[in-house]
Order: sequence, then C-alpha cells, then structure tokens
Amino acid sequence: MPKIIAIVEGHGEVEAVPILLRRIAGEASTTHALEIAHPIRVRRQRFFKEGELERSLELAARQTQPTDSILVLLDAESDCPRELAEAVLRRAAASRPDRRVRAVFAKRMYEAWFLAAAASLSGHRGLEPELIAPADPESNPNPKAWLTERMPRGRSYRETLDQPALTAVFDLRSACDSPSFRKLCRDLQSLL
Repeated sequence: MPKIIAIVEGHGEVEAVPILLRRIAGEASTTHALEIAHPIRVRRQRFFKEGELERSLELAARQTQPTDSILVLLDAESDCPRELAEAVLRRAAASRPDRRVRAVFAKRMYEAWFLAAAASLSGHRGLEPELIAPADPESNPNPKAWLTERMPRGRSYRETLDQPALTAVFDLRSACDSPSFRKLCRDLQSLL
C-alpha cells in the first residue's frame, strides 16, 4: 500500500490535507489503497531558510520507506507557485534522491480552492446559502476574508475548524478550475 507523508504549514492543513488526499485518491483510483501519514507542519517563513527544507525532508524520510512518497503542500502567497515548486524539487533531489517528492504550492493559499468550488460550499459552516465562485479564485488576495464576508455577522472563517470541514465537502471537480489544484491532483495521481 503506497504511503504519502505531507509537509504542510498550518494547523488547519494538518487536519485537512489527509482528508483532501484521501478524497482525491478515491476519485482517481478505486484499485489503490493509500496510507496517509500524519503531516509534518513547518512554518513557511522557516521552510525556505538554509537547511530547513532538507531537515523537513529528512524527518519525512525517517517516517517512510524508499517506496513511499513525500508531498510538500504549502501556500505560495504572492510568490509564483511554479518557481517555488521547482526550487523545492531541486533541493529535494539533492538531499533525498531516494524519495519520490512532489511539491505543490496553492496559488495565494489553500482556501483559494474553496473559492473555486464555492457553489458546493453553499450553506456549509455558516456560509451563505447561494455562493457563487469568483471569476478567478486564485487572484483573490485574501480567500479567508472572502469566506468570512460570506458568513453570518460575528462569525469568521477559522482555519483549524473550518478548513477540515470544508475540505470534506467541497466539489473536487469545481476546484479543478484552479490550476494549482489541478497540479495537486496530477501529482497525487502520479504518486499512486
């Protein structure tokens, strides 16, 4: 059974990413069982410092076998997701050539994928009953604020509670309107 361990940045992602990976794998293939290890959390600012990426990969490698995979899944924020992924993969190949590593950076942030699939989130977690996805969800500078604005007054989007819950229900096909989400799906399928 293939095993994947993810390196993520937020407390919400620690809970949400295993849900997301199982959902994508379930839609991609019914013939493969997938073991998802508990994610490793790193702070994005620290991750790119000299030696920190390598330290995270080493920790992930200790928790897996050579036939297993490591997925780096972080927010790109205002950086280019492709350039970040390429830089991570170069460093990963140099430090852990014995592991299959994929790197995906959500353009802006993970929550942009919720915006792409906004209609499927209507009424969930206090969101408005008839949400409409913005034209270019990945261009929204603050997807968390967009979600908060569509919740009842006095309620705000809370990553640790809302991110896993919304991950469990958002429409994966609609989220594929987001290029960074499509990349995640392709990378996960290649690991399977």
